[in-house]
Formats: sequence, C-alpha cells, structure tokens
Amino acid sequence: MNRSMIVASNTLNQLQKQLDIISNNMANIDTNGFKKREATFSDLLFQQFNNQLDPKKEIGRNTALGIRLGTGAKIAQSQMLLTQGNVKETKRPLDIAFTTENQFLKVLTNENGQSEVRYTRDGNLSLSPVGNNEVMLVNSSGYPILDENNNMITFPKNAESYTITSQGNLQVKLDNGQTRFFNLGVITVNKPQFFEQYGDNLIGLPNNGVTGTNVFTNMVGQSRNNISIQQGALEGSNVNLGQEMTELINVQRNYQFQSRAITISDQMMGLVNGLR
Repeated sequence: MNRSMIVASNTLNQLQKQLDIISNNMANIDTNGFKKREATFSDLLFQQFNNQLDPKKEIGRNTALGIRLGTGAKIAQSQMLLTQGNVKETKRPLDIAFTTENQFLKVLTNENGQSEVRYTRDGNLSLSPVGNNEVMLVNSSGYPILDENNNMITFPKNAESYTITSQGNLQVKLDNGQTRFFNLGVITVNKPQFFEQYGDNLIGLPNNGVTGTNVFTNMVGQSRNNISIQQGALEGSNVNLGQEMTELINVQRNYQFQSRAITISDQMMGLVNGLR
C-alpha cells in the first residue's frame, strides 16, 4: 500500500505541471506569434524481480522478463512546438508575420539590471520616442527590436512611410527625401527543446548556458535570403483550443484516478491497522 501511495503522489505532482502547461497554452490562444508547449512523460526508477529462475519456461514470451514495480512517472520534456499559426492581414505597415516556422525577431530586454537578448514571433511593432526628435522600433511590450548586429533601430521621427521586405529589410522614407535602411535581427531556431519561454511572449536560452552547437542560426549575409516575412499581417498562436480541451480532460481524469488510488491505499492501511 505504501508503494501505491508513493507512485500516485509522484505522478500527481507531474500531472499538476502538465495542467500548468495546458493552462498557459489556453491562456495565450489570442497572443500573436505564441508557440504552445507539449509535455512528454517517462517512467521513474523501477525495481525488477526475476521470479522465474528457469529461462526455458519463458520461451515465446513477448514482454520483458520478471515483474517491474515502478515509482510513478515524470515529465521528461516540455518542448515548444514551432508549427505555423494562422496569418491575418492588418494592412498596418509596421505589422509583420513570419511565414517560416522557426524564425524569430531579436529583442533587447533588461532583467535585474542586465541586458539580455530574447526572441519573439510577435510582429506587432510600433515606434517609441527616445529624444532628439528620434524614435525607436519596439515590440508590443515596448522592448527594442534589434538589427542583425544587435543594435537598437532608431531614426528621425519625420518618417513618411515604412517598407519591410520579405527578407526583413526595413526602409524608412523621411520627409526630406532621404531613405534609411535597416536589417531586422532575425534568427532561425534549430533546436527548440533548448529554449525557455519568458514573460511578454519572449523566448530565450537558459542563463546557465546550453551545451552543444547549432542551437540557433543568426540570419546575416547571404542567409538573409532565407528570411520569409509578410508586411501588413500578424501571425496568430498555434494553439488549438479543441485539442487543448481534450488534453485537459484526459489529464483531469488521470489526476482523479491517482487521487482515488491514494484514498483506497489509505483505507486499506486503516483496515490492516484495525485487525486484531
């Protein structure tokens, strides 16, 4: 009975984490460029009892030998899915939508007094005044958008029009006839399992570093020809409400099953302790 309670309590803890992931997905169903996460489970440590000492009597068996007594399950990985969301036209010149799944804008944040480069698919861009009659290109949360060299994008506020090409080149036409050119900072995510989601619809690498190479690629030089952006449009989230509701019901039923297992184990222990 103690083992059944341990298995159930361990699994309950992990199911709660899966519920949190599903809840976060559903809460961001209307967030521009949001990418859902999906949890996968694996078994915890188990004990194996080889109760059959004669292997000849196990010939033809399709399952593994012995009896396995586990200790529950855990979330092995919570991976971000980069599937494309629906693109809707807005006709607004500073709205952009990526039409390739794994491309993200560079964003500069300030966390605990330190500047950090994060990434987003939210293309709802706007202008923020910075003084000296200049404005800065920012995202919907007010964070500066970076160019390909990780510099903030600023230009005079007397702009007449903005053109963003499919390769992420920003052309700002000023009222004096001059034109400013900027290359939006874009990366290609190659290994999304290494990225963490932060607040304000941003993702980034963990602060303790990531082992391995080719986690993401900076789109500079000739590689910028592979950038795919649509101006005057926004990408919606890739959350499917029907799928999330189905998954939520399954998790809730599993949660109830594990809770019931703890209750029954407690009742059986009470019966055993009451024997005379």
